[in-house]
Amino acid sequence: MIGFLIDMDGVIYRGGQLVEGADRFIRQLLRDDIPFRFLTNNSQRTRRDVMMRLRAMGIEVEEDHVFTCAMATARFLAQRKPKGSAYVIGEGGLLTALHNNGYAVVDKDPDFVVVGEGRTFSAENLDKALNMILGGAKLVATNLDPNCPTTGGMRIGCGAIVALLEAASGQKAFSVGKPSAVMMRDARKTLGLDAAHTVMVGDTMETDILGGVQIGYHTALVLTGSTRREDLANYAYEPSWVFDSIADLDPLAIEQAVRRAPIEPTEHAYGMAG
Repeated sequence: MIGFLIDMDGVIYRGGQLVEGADRFIRQLLRDDIPFRFLTNNSQRTRRDVMMRLRAMGIEVEEDHVFTCAMATARFLAQRKPKGSAYVIGEGGLLTALHNNGYAVVDKDPDFVVVGEGRTFSAENLDKALNMILGGAKLVATNLDPNCPTTGGMRIGCGAIVALLEAASGQKAFSVGKPSAVMMRDARKTLGLDAAHTVMVGDTMETDILGGVQIGYHTALVLTGSTRREDLANYAYEPSWVFDSIADLDPLAIEQAVRRAPIEPTEHAYGMAG
């Protein structure tokens, strides 16, 4: 059996609009008991928030089908320092994930400064975070995306805030979200599958496809988001498959292709291009 890790923005929907056929693809996965998880580098929303947004678009999934970079970050910190503390620049999804993993959110002497997406950061909390980092707190990013698309245009992303703190402190952040192997591996483990039977579906070469290639997953690029077919010539790596839309992706055909080409995980992206 194979399973799918699926990016959302640019794959399942664009802005507030469902990509045509995306709901049919997910219904097929559910009907055929093919395991999958939605992956998002947006740390603002809880998995329940994400589930409700998908349901509003006609995709009837459960909370367990969602895996966020906030969840991956909180799990990583809980393994790194159980029952630790964090000063957070971020919103509800990140705060909830940290609390669910036994972390205290504090305003003084944290073990970590954790940065996610948010619309409420200010010069005051950036100054606070800077001085905590200079005082010994470790800087962790939920992701390094410099900007995020919205229905009203682009907004500043987590990566831009982190870059400011890195420049001011001289410290480099550890990023947990895509394309980090931390998030990619944790999400795959929730499927109960090995790397050789995992397919990453995304629209972005620098996050979705790069992360899948680096960790040895099969990768499917869809062209409904930020990448055009002619852009592929700019990269040293390539996806296993390229589709105009997720509606063109047949999970049974993908599974048959994987069975016909039992290659080593590190060779996936180079042995199945097409």
